[in-house]
Amino acid sequence: MANTLLDARNAVRQGLPFSVFESVASQLDMAPQQMTQVLGIPLRTLARRKTELRFTPQESDRLYRLTRAVEMATEVLGDADKARRWLKSPNRALGGEVPFDLLDTDIGAHQIEDVLLRLNHGIFS
Repeated sequence: MANTLLDARNAVRQGLPFSVFESVASQLDMAPQQMTQVLGIPLRTLARRKTELRFTPQESDRLYRLTRAVEMATEVLGDADKARRWLKSPNRALGGEVPFDLLDTDIGAHQIEDVLLRLNHGIFS
């Protein structure tokens, strides 16, 4: 997505292209309705963004949070299929919550990153 944090921050401020949403939805094999719930974007707004080809900076920030979690899960777990399953399955380390469902808040995203970091360091979660 972006090579540096500066690039990522600038991209978010300018508004991420709609293609980022499509790419993440494809990676996760999720319908737009499921994606919009975690992003807090109504379907009608999503339809407008598809026409405009770009998200607002606030929407882009939430989309970037989701993208970062998908990339981290893929890196830690080794491939996209394992990451997809992990993000969509209840997780004991998250109190039985589905990781994807926690991505509607920054706090939830940090919880997911913490579990993935523990997994990456061989700590049973």
